[in-house]
Amino acid sequence: MKIYLLSPPSTPRFIRSARWEAADRGGTTYYPLWLSYTTGVLEERYKEVRLVDAQVWGWSVDDVVNDVKKFNPDLVVVDCAFSSLMSDIKVAETIKKNIKKDVKTVLVGPPTSQFSEKILNNDVDIVARFEYDFTIRDIAEAVEEGKSLENIKGISYKEDGKIIHNPDRGFTNSEELDAIPFVSKVYKNHLNMKDYFLAHTLYPMVQIFTGRGCPNQCTFCSWPKTLMGRKYRVRSVENVVDEFEYIAEEIPEVKEIFIEDDTFTIDRKRVKEICEEIIKRKLDVTWSCNARADLDYETMKVMKEAGCRLLDVGYESGNDNILKNIKKGITLDQAREFTKNAKKAGLMILADFVIGLPGETKETVEKTIKFVKELKPELMQFSVATPIPGTEFYDWVKENNFLIVDDLEESLNDEGIQKAIISYPELTNEEIEKYMQKGVKDYYLSSSYIPIAMKSILRKNGLSELRRMMISVKMFFNYLRKGR
Repeated sequence: MKIYLLSPPSTPRFIRSARWEAADRGGTTYYPLWLSYTTGVLEERYKEVRLVDAQVWGWSVDDVVNDVKKFNPDLVVVDCAFSSLMSDIKVAETIKKNIKKDVKTVLVGPPTSQFSEKILNNDVDIVARFEYDFTIRDIAEAVEEGKSLENIKGISYKEDGKIIHNPDRGFTNSEELDAIPFVSKVYKNHLNMKDYFLAHTLYPMVQIFTGRGCPNQCTFCSWPKTLMGRKYRVRSVENVVDEFEYIAEEIPEVKEIFIEDDTFTIDRKRVKEICEEIIKRKLDVTWSCNARADLDYETMKVMKEAGCRLLDVGYESGNDNILKNIKKGITLDQAREFTKNAKKAGLMILADFVIGLPGETKETVEKTIKFVKELKPELMQFSVATPIPGTEFYDWVKENNFLIVDDLEESLNDEGIQKAIISYPELTNEEIEKYMQKGVKDYYLSSSYIPIAMKSILRKNGLSELRRMMISVKMFFNYLRKGR
């Protein structure tokens, strides 16, 4: 049994595995996260599993077809994103057309939970909805043994020209997450880690999950609705720190581990236990994570002691009414207190903001830009609000006729950069884009940012901080030169 897992070609630097599907102005390149976890699950049973990141490797569709022909798989798994869906489907169709006719093609990724019927109306055999690590394993077993697909939960498929939707599969539990092989081992065996870069981490880095799911109710966030659910399921403390230790010992070139959990800091007791175990084992590891702006100082202090370097924080807006509108569950005063405590603990901050959320006006955007300058984060990011199918935000803009495109693939320009695809009476799509650019330029190109940048370089791992910064600066000024 041969299985081929593919992140298909797309526009340069397009980030298919990110929460916002677009190319990044700072040069960020994600690992094929979910495909990599699935690869680990499959390799426990199958020896011939190939993971291909054609997107990052710069391969054309012809390159992919030639590689697939050489590998001669029985099952081809193609990742997809809302912003590249039809392109991803066409890649799957081209593969099926150009190799042996009995190969089974499976599409995976967030769009499959929303558009399984649409996908299967093309020449695709199976859709694996929501989380798919173990679903793909079950499909592989059925294909290998020539069994029917009728008992596999979480899939939609075609049989005798008819589309069949099997019941949803339950989301993974903690025991299953512990059983999945370390994704860092998959990266080491299948990918070149120097191909991947996060503008806010030291380079090279690895991205891992210590848990899945998010109980928070942010109306614009896609993954809890389209991929991994609301309930937060976690790996055991020992299992997480075992992977940290594996990375430190077996992949010493890795400078930082980034924890991709949406809600890593929500269970403060568990966070402290992980930190205490890192300290107990005397691991010299640098790591960062996504965090909510309600984390307490004592927890941050322990995190710093255990090697935490940076917190990636969704502040979203500098207006309390907008935060209420999106059900963020955080106030500006909480955000201020959190930021003060993070700086006191010695942690860097990547502050994420979104322009164009419900209630946005010129005045609220100006307040957000001012709020960023007040917080003085080491790094910041402005994104345009993109309504993703399955979210409350998407339903709201559709119902109020604020969405100006019919296809999410129109949310990117020719270079894969986000475009504003919503327009309000108080704030047009052109104004949203201009404010996004203004917010980034006003912060990073101001003289007041120089001491913030210098302070980062003078930290531990200062040379690595400088290298990270220079890569991002190069990409950012390239973006500015093109008139963005």
